Amino acid sequence: MTRARLTTILTLALPIIGGMASQTLFNLVDTAMVGRLGPEALAGVGVGGFASFMSVAVVMGLSAGVQAMSSRRKGEGRLSETAVPLNGGLMIALVVAIPLSAMLFVFTPNLFPLLNGDAAVIAAGVPYLQARLIGMAGVGMNFAFRGYWNGISQSRVYLQTLLVMHVVNIPLNYVLIFGEFGFPALGTAGAGIGTMVATYVGSLTYLWIAWRRARPNGFMTRLPRRETMVTMLRLAVPSSIQQFFFAAGFTAMFWIVGQVGTKEVAAANVLINLVLVAILPGLALGLAAASLVGQSLGAGDPRAAHRWGWDVAKVAAVVMGTLGLPALAFPDLILSVFLHDPETLALARTPLRITSATIIIEALGMVLMNAMVGAGAARTVMIASIIIQWVVFLPIAFLVGPVLGLGLVGIWTCQVGWRLAQAVVFTSLWQRRKWAEIQV
Repeated sequence: MTRARLTTILTLALPIIGGMASQTLFNLVDTAMVGRLGPEALAGVGVGGFASFMSVAVVMGLSAGVQAMSSRRKGEGRLSETAVPLNGGLMIALVVAIPLSAMLFVFTPNLFPLLNGDAAVIAAGVPYLQARLIGMAGVGMNFAFRGYWNGISQSRVYLQTLLVMHVVNIPLNYVLIFGEFGFPALGTAGAGIGTMVATYVGSLTYLWIAWRRARPNGFMTRLPRRETMVTMLRLAVPSSIQQFFFAAGFTAMFWIVGQVGTKEVAAANVLINLVLVAILPGLALGLAAASLVGQSLGAGDPRAAHRWGWDVAKVAAVVMGTLGLPALAFPDLILSVFLHDPETLALARTPLRITSATIIIEALGMVLMNAMVGAGAARTVMIASIIIQWVVFLPIAFLVGPVLGLGLVGIWTCQVGWRLAQAVVFTSLWQRRKWAEIQV
């Protein structure tokens, strides 16, 4: 890899990495705050967070659709049309999210007990999830905006907007969770409200920046044509389905862990948030790969697109492997920040080490999966991801954990195996290069 190519990758990826790392850092701060309320509250927020992720997955695919089309238009030299897919993504986000979030809000008290039967976990999780659901429209718009800015290689806008959101989120969560400065102590509901408000602050920030900088590219000045909307849906729907099943799979994993015990659920919540510190740079580099691949294909150079995928994967392996070392060497030092119960901390120690030891291989899967989405192969990615997670991982995890009694360590080992299998599959698909023939 030449120095120029490395500079190109890092220029695009570093703001995305910074944004995602900051997002994970603030999630960890929220987790540490909620952790002071006890294991039941921590478990409720963990289950509620992934239920929220599952709910908003129907609009998260808009990011992939907008990014694939915007990057392709930039590669084709049609700069005045790069924001037209964004207009379509924003329309879809509002039309889908508003009625869906209202319906889910009403039925949350009936649906949450299906995920965890512990009364204390339900009491903590329901208000948190309801607050997060109110922010669904903002999440959809934010993902559409993220796809646009990343697609045209202006990922700094994504970082800047996330920082604004976090400046709002952390103090607001602290005030509302613990009842400071005259506010009532709302507990887990306060954490959800703080996140929801920060989400809409992010949407307003994106709108303001786009109004100033993206109008020459078609933002709010041109309606998307029918074929644009059809292509958008062709790319976004498979990505949304994949995200839904991915989130539902994690929610199902929380249910499986819940069959073992509440402390195991609390430990799993902290583990996932910690693991995101290491894997989100890989996801960020995957988004960078998606833009570089899309722009290369738009310029008619599939060989360059293939090379970009591998070059970004190499960078991801180095970054993620480095970030995994502290957790491998000093798991208790890291876990003790979030887990104050010795038994719960002991449950999380070995799973964290297992993840840290295998995270380099996982980097390949994350980068090449996103590179394929950037090439327009969203349907292939969807099918492969769902089969590996739902047909292979979850049944085995249920057998290993609750049935055979191997507990959280057994379930987590299966989870790591799923991610490694995904890396093998997407590496094979990338090498076949059938994605290079897709028209966007």
